[in-house]
Amino acid sequence: MKFIPNSPIKEMMLKEIDLKNIEDLFSDIPKKIKINNLNLPNSLTQQETFEKLKELSSKNKSFNEMLIFLGGGIKPHFIPSVVKSITSRSEFFTAYTPYQSEASQGFLQAMFEYQSIIAEITGLDVANCSLYDGVTALSEAFLMCSRINKKKNFLIPNNISWEKKSVLSNYAKGPDIKINEINYDAKTGKVDIEDLKEKINKDISGVYVENPNFFGIFEDNINEINEIIKDSGALFVVGIDPLSLGVIKSPGDYGADISIGEGRSLGNPLNFGGSSLGIFSCKKEFLRQMPGRIIGMTKDKEGKQAFSMALQTREQHIRRGKATSNICTNEGLCALAAVTYLAWLGCKGFEDLSRINLENGQKLAKKITSINGFEKKFNSFHFNEFVIKYDGDIKTINKYLLRRNIQGGFLLEEFYPQMKNCMLFGTSELHNDIKFEKLISVLKEINNV
Repeated sequence: MKFIPNSPIKEMMLKEIDLKNIEDLFSDIPKKIKINNLNLPNSLTQQETFEKLKELSSKNKSFNEMLIFLGGGIKPHFIPSVVKSITSRSEFFTAYTPYQSEASQGFLQAMFEYQSIIAEITGLDVANCSLYDGVTALSEAFLMCSRINKKKNFLIPNNISWEKKSVLSNYAKGPDIKINEINYDAKTGKVDIEDLKEKINKDISGVYVENPNFFGIFEDNINEINEIIKDSGALFVVGIDPLSLGVIKSPGDYGADISIGEGRSLGNPLNFGGSSLGIFSCKKEFLRQMPGRIIGMTKDKEGKQAFSMALQTREQHIRRGKATSNICTNEGLCALAAVTYLAWLGCKGFEDLSRINLENGQKLAKKITSINGFEKKFNSFHFNEFVIKYDGDIKTINKYLLRRNIQGGFLLEEFYPQMKNCMLFGTSELHNDIKFEKLISVLKEINNV
């Protein structure tokens, strides 16, 4: 820092490490890749910078400014004011990373309640609080399977998100775990049972199945899948959309050993793709292998109710090689938002929200397929996402929709070459008949162009 008279200190430090000048610190960088100077524009004042940023940001549109029907990931959902009111309180918002022993009783209780609700809706014995996002939760689940049964092979459906596959691949490199894929049925979009039977064996540590899956389809043969997996000795890992659990059975009810999911839809804003929430729950016999932290309820020395960290698997607490945690402050805030949101909804509200998402999915699919040239790709029951096939060039549809301030479905061909002219639509409780009709009217216009 130039305003600190540190030249003598610099000279002492350089002398101590036997260097003549600062440039010697970078002597290992080859000269051919060194850059003498950067051709940067002149600096701007704070006011000029602010105006420039406003100009750049004006090129974007938020979901408040246009209709969004994009499937395949995070969707906008309604967030009640109470969520921001609670999570913005200084006691929570400015808290130091809450995996430390000095976490407040209030925050520990909130996390205990979060665990309780997640365990209840997933139908499993125990939940942690929490992981980074649904993708890392899946990756931690397959590492957990390998730790439990000492096997090095894991099965996933080949119709999960390419992003999940990428993260899984990275996680698998260190422990040298092999990941194989199960095909999906071309007519139903569900797991190909015969292919699962062919690929599963005694060397498989775990099998991952999503319900609903990436195409939005419910795996109504989930009990048969569970039997096949359990007969092989593998663990059954189920990926969920938490909002669907108000209308379908919980993973624990049909035999899941571990359940993971993306919790962004539970009271957390889109945040330009940042700060998410990884849901993770499992059977109690696997508790010691669960990543993250567990908050327990106990009594203090005066006999009063108290909360404490019952399980802490971060490297600060145990040997680094045994650490299984990947949590930080923002995950605590995201979990706090989720428990506030779910408490606000209550049991009846949660069921109603799930039903609205389900009904909107059926309603929108019916409206789109009533237009000539549009049909459902799969003949299976779905939640709030579904795949539509068009008999023309589907890329032109999205371009046309964008010109009309509508974001259409997600184009699937790039990641699934066999799904040419198919797009994945998504809807939520934020949509209604008026918004549906605006989309439908534009799609009809395209047919008449």
